[in-house]
Amino acid sequence: MEHGLEITSMNESGYRPLVSYEAWRVAVLAYCDDVRPEAIRTAQRHDLTDEVFVLLRGNCMLFTAGAGDKPGEMHAERMEPGKVYNVKKGWWHNHVLDENGAVLIVENDDTTDGAPPEGNSPILPLSDEQRRFVLESAVF
Repeated sequence: MEHGLEITSMNESGYRPLVSYEAWRVAVLAYCDDVRPEAIRTAQRHDLTDEVFVLLRGNCMLFTAGAGDKPGEMHAERMEPGKVYNVKKGWWHNHVLDENGAVLIVENDDTTDGAPPEGNSPILPLSDEQRRFVLESAVF
């Protein structure tokens, strides 16, 4: 580390934490098989905090599905560069990236997959109708 800068490359596919400091984490999610429209079978929510997404390159469709006990009505939002997308605490969500896509993610450092007591971010399956919505909406 020189001049007080830590520089990290973001050229790999999949999810990769880049910086963790005290209560927050910055990560990148780049295209991988898990974010293809056909692969989206679940939604996740974070019970304790919001989660922020910023489009770095390519295309990303961000899906939200309400804040109830399980994923509800689906909404698709095509992300634009230069905008910050904050998914509020308790809202079900997932995303689809194209082959060039990458998003920056900012979340609490203690964000973990799974329902309590193992984690603070439950993941539930989408219905067939919700999966069709994802497939039909993820057009770039």
